[in-house]
Amino acid sequence: MRPLIAAIGLLLAWEGYVWWSEVPPFLLPAPTRVAAALVARWDILLGHAGTTATEIVLGLLFGTLLGVGTALLLAAWRGARRWVLPLLIASQAIPVFAIAPLLVLWLGYGLASKVAMATLIIFFPVATAFYDGLRRTEPGWLDLAATMGAGRAAVLWRIRVPAALPGLASGLRVAAAVAPIGAVVGEWVGASAGLGYVMLQANGRSQTDMMFAALTLLAAMAMALWFATDRLLRALLPWQPDQLSEEA
Repeated sequence: MRPLIAAIGLLLAWEGYVWWSEVPPFLLPAPTRVAAALVARWDILLGHAGTTATEIVLGLLFGTLLGVGTALLLAAWRGARRWVLPLLIASQAIPVFAIAPLLVLWLGYGLASKVAMATLIIFFPVATAFYDGLRRTEPGWLDLAATMGAGRAAVLWRIRVPAALPGLASGLRVAAAVAPIGAVVGEWVGASAGLGYVMLQANGRSQTDMMFAALTLLAAMAMALWFATDRLLRALLPWQPDQLSEEA
């Protein structure tokens, strides 16, 4: 109930500020106007939200697969650490948003460019979190495996990967939070559907209430994705303690 109470308090403060300051609706609409736009354009917003949700889910899937594969490659092959890891780090110096126009140019205005954008944003946190977990395996476990004569493949799959799953879970939580960014940025650059497209069109028409309505729906989708990912990871990793919950 605490997040709900906080959200209601913020909405009341927002409504009160708009009423007190008499700010024009095209600059800052009141929450009641945003709610009215949500109700009046619900069918349109829902259709565009389905497009954005598809882009986010596909980007999360492909970004996770690419990130996990890259982390395993770096952990299993020393040559990859020498050649691929520096390129991976250097690639983050290039703003991903600057690549969006090129992706639209290469892949078109359809679904592919938005999924590719989301994949690029999700890939790095998943790869780095999982690779960091693979590097930080308990030394005692590795010594015991060496004593028992375990090979490199057995050590990787039976010790390093299970021990790195909590790190991968952290990367996936970050990926779930940033996944909508890639899809929306791709839609801003060039699209004919999606919540980012709705926001761009509403901005050109000074329909600020419609922009806030699309943004509200996007935020709700992002929160639902994060909580669903968190619940799934908790169910898949029951042995990982939640220190914050225990302390509370």
